[in-house]
Amino acid sequence: MKKTTKHNALALCIALLASASHADVKVGFLATLSGPSADVGRDQLDGFNLALEQLGGKLGGATATLFKEDDQQKPEVALGALSKLLEKEKVDVVTGLTFANIMMALQNKIASTDVPFLGSVAGVSAAAGAQCKPNLFVTSWQSDVPAEAMGKYLTDKGVKRISVMTPNFVGGKDKIAGLKRFYKGEIVDEVYTPLNQLDFSAELTRLGAARPEAVFAFYPGGLGVTFVRQYQQAGLLGKIPLYTTNTVEGTSMTAMGTAAVGVITADAWSPGNTGAESRQFVAAFEKKYARMPSAYAAFSYDAAMALDAALAKLKGDASNHKALTKAIATTPFKSVRGAFRFGANNFPVQNYHVFEIAKGAAGKPEFRLLAENVLQSHADAYASQCVAK
Repeated sequence: MKKTTKHNALALCIALLASASHADVKVGFLATLSGPSADVGRDQLDGFNLALEQLGGKLGGATATLFKEDDQQKPEVALGALSKLLEKEKVDVVTGLTFANIMMALQNKIASTDVPFLGSVAGVSAAAGAQCKPNLFVTSWQSDVPAEAMGKYLTDKGVKRISVMTPNFVGGKDKIAGLKRFYKGEIVDEVYTPLNQLDFSAELTRLGAARPEAVFAFYPGGLGVTFVRQYQQAGLLGKIPLYTTNTVEGTSMTAMGTAAVGVITADAWSPGNTGAESRQFVAAFEKKYARMPSAYAAFSYDAAMALDAALAKLKGDASNHKALTKAIATTPFKSVRGAFRFGANNFPVQNYHVFEIAKGAAGKPEFRLLAENVLQSHADAYASQCVAK
């Protein structure tokens, strides 16, 4: 009898250990999935889901359960949604994080928990510097840096006078700060528009009157589609070259059509990247979703791959959130961008390139690599201010 009892107890212990080692990983996905810029959040979600599908629905060998929340691009909604994810669903990690104003609104909440956050778009300067946190990672970029690459490119090309235009929010201001850090010419005009503005006729008339050599603009998601179309309709595209970052993306370029042809953009990744991992990702995304991926989709795909590598190191056990945070920071993974690592502030150290939107063989616009490694193994300007780690 005792032998049977011991045998049963041992079997129960083994079963419990096996169950624990294969417990679900609960992933909270918090992003902007409605409103004018919902395309950005949708691409994040689709990129993450594509990675999950390729990984057999598992992260690090553990079955992944995704809890999706729409922040509606409203800080108060985001706070409520995050509370639900952390306190009701008890997620092991949070990903998504689309807009800079949302990320800033969540800073206190992020600081109050050991749960790691793996953002894939928003890269606000404060979170990269003085307000950095050991459990906050970003797979995209610090918001300034693509504009830094464009600033360097414009300077190298000898462009002397430009005007700039962006929505009036922290992410847009970060872009202009980055441009100014590397652009050595004259900025003749700075135009800041409300984040929900969709009619740019007055501002475009003002830009035309200033007669700059070029215009630098940042308008994400659906705002970018509207802006580029109106820029072309105003007759400016053929007269004043348009340089951008994170404005012409995979999905938005399709919506822009020929209006996007001639636009020049800078980023760490676009469908014009030539690496093997990039080509495989683009082909898989287009097959699954019947559209071209944006950088937002790529960065979210990478977030899933980073999480998979970290959890594999922990044998699929996400229960120790501090251990998971450390694993995310230190475990290499294959990025669609090629060379990638997290810097001291948990923001990317990576290469940046410049692409031109050109007509492809079928007459459709496509990304073509114009200048490779404009910035190489480049970290953001705020990492030295990060002392919280």
